[in-house]
Amino acid sequence: MTASTLEGAYAANRANAELAARMAAGHGDRHRAAADRALAAPSRRLLSFDGRGSGRATEVFGDLAHADHVAVVVPGSDTSLDTYERFRTAAAALYRGLARQAPTGTGTAVVAWLGYTTPATVSTTAITPERADEAAPDLRDFVRGLRGVTGPDSRITLLCHSYGSVVCGRAADGLDVDDLVLLGSPGTGADSAADLRTRARVWAARGGGDWVAEVPHTDVDLLGTTVGFGTDPVSSAFGARVFSAGDGGHSDYFRQGSACLANLVRIVLGETSEVTHV
Repeated sequence: MTASTLEGAYAANRANAELAARMAAGHGDRHRAAADRALAAPSRRLLSFDGRGSGRATEVFGDLAHADHVAVVVPGSDTSLDTYERFRTAAAALYRGLARQAPTGTGTAVVAWLGYTTPATVSTTAITPERADEAAPDLRDFVRGLRGVTGPDSRITLLCHSYGSVVCGRAADGLDVDDLVLLGSPGTGADSAADLRTRARVWAARGGGDWVAEVPHTDVDLLGTTVGFGTDPVSSAFGARVFSAGDGGHSDYFRQGSACLANLVRIVLGETSEVTHV
């Protein structure tokens, strides 16, 4: 993937989404057909698209080839092509915030990375690292490829929501990003930020109304399977840079006008002294 091949990739993946929409319609799945058709619109910038199963897609907001600051958003449980619009709304809100606040002449881009099969919230897969272990190599590969487009001087921030923070925790070792942000995290599988073995600054936040605060932050071996994800990332024991997320709930971290979104914009732009803390 290079800057010169971006437009071709966008066009090819829009065509894939249009084909998937026709196939879904042919099978009577009107909801999936509508979701695929929306992704096939001429304005969409798709770096990847896979309509099989629950589906995967990677969408770009902004001019990726000329971006000085890039945010990659990794979603949590229950995110699929069928629920993609809410994930897209979050990424678009972040991009609008960046575009408003970036200094004149500074390029920004946001990448919505639905690059793995997310678990269902009410399922055993949501409390084990299996899906995250499967996703981590793909996330590492994606970020490595992203550097081929943006160049070595662009700042890349990874924003990881809910179960997505488990994915980021599994991928962190050797991941070439500048900042790693954990939002509404049940844990990363690591005991501390240092155990993630990343050169990135590690940030964490949890809204005052987020139910994930009630999740036991522990991990145990149950018949050979690890259940739970260890230390709470907003605890002092973990050692992340904890910032204010306001009083929002589990789905409110990218809400327009929220304290959390304002802080995320500051982190992505490197305005770290302006980030407000709890």
